[in-house]
Amino acid sequence: MNFPTRTLLTIVTEAVLENDLIELFESQKIRGWTIVAARGNGAHGEKHGNFDANENIQIELITDTASAEQLASSVQQQFGSHYALVQWLSEVRVLRGEKF
Repeated sequence: MNFPTRTLLTIVTEAVLENDLIELFESQKIRGWTIVAARGNGAHGEKHGNFDANENIQIELITDTASAEQLASSVQQQFGSHYALVQWLSEVRVLRGEKF
């Protein structure tokens, strides 16, 4: 089996950004992503217990490296100075590489 290499962009940020981020993904032709509720502790304080309007989200999307880097830069430029935000890139091997 062939497992082509792609890049996983992971974004952890405030849930209030979800719709704006989805709009950005669509404008950059990103074809798919996963969003889940997230909690933890960091520079902007601890998020724990029951989730509410102040929750955090974790977004994962897989694409080619150039697109992932461009998107991460756009997210940082548009939202990084006003919202809790952390991002990282990871190299991943996937089945059905044509999907990404």
